[in-house]
Amino acid sequence: MPTLAGTMAHIILLEDERVLREEVVEFLTVHGHVVDAVGSLAGFARVFQPEHHTLALIDIGLPDGNGLDLVQQLRAQQMSLGIIVLTARSAVPDKLAGLARGADHYLSKSTDLDELAGIIAALQRRLDAGGLSLCWVLHTVGRTLVPPGMAPIDLSPHDFAVLKTIIEGNGQPVARRTIVDALGDDYFTADPARLDTQMRRLRRKVNEATGKELPIKTLRNEGYQFYAPVEVA
Repeated sequence: MPTLAGTMAHIILLEDERVLREEVVEFLTVHGHVVDAVGSLAGFARVFQPEHHTLALIDIGLPDGNGLDLVQQLRAQQMSLGIIVLTARSAVPDKLAGLARGADHYLSKSTDLDELAGIIAALQRRLDAGGLSLCWVLHTVGRTLVPPGMAPIDLSPHDFAVLKTIIEGNGQPVARRTIVDALGDDYFTADPARLDTQMRRLRRKVNEATGKELPIKTLRNEGYQFYAPVEVA
């Protein structure tokens, strides 16, 4: 099964389970990618070549450390590298932690390999087009949200009001009351479920348009927090 034209990637795979490592290598090689596979952080350090590798698939639970520490270190170097976490830890808090520390995608090991191939192809195309910005951008003119390295997403007036209010928290939690006020509602009489519904729709809109999770953390009974780099333009 050939890969899509123009999407060949030079991948480094960090996975300590030998059988899974060999399965992923075989699958991605059939799709036309070049894959270097290692089973530990020490092996990654020996093999990784930033001038050659364009994508990294990284497990979290490793024999010599935590893969998320590696993700954070790689992202801190500001290199044009696509990073996909592939792990057995699929709980929402783990996923949020992986995205917050710099992963472009966070996938469970139960993810279908065809889906993994599609994500790799899309990520490589964006890298081929000039690399990935690490920053989300909210445009006030035209009311659009631009995820890192992707096309703008049109926002409704309510989407925009919610996002702008949360982003203006500068990485700190923003109270539900502040967001409800920004929507023009009275906090004491408004239906409390309305904001939750609005957030679900917004998350779904971003995910359907990009395949990425909207980097907003829900703080139960408190509010919401935008945890990724972001700017308002």
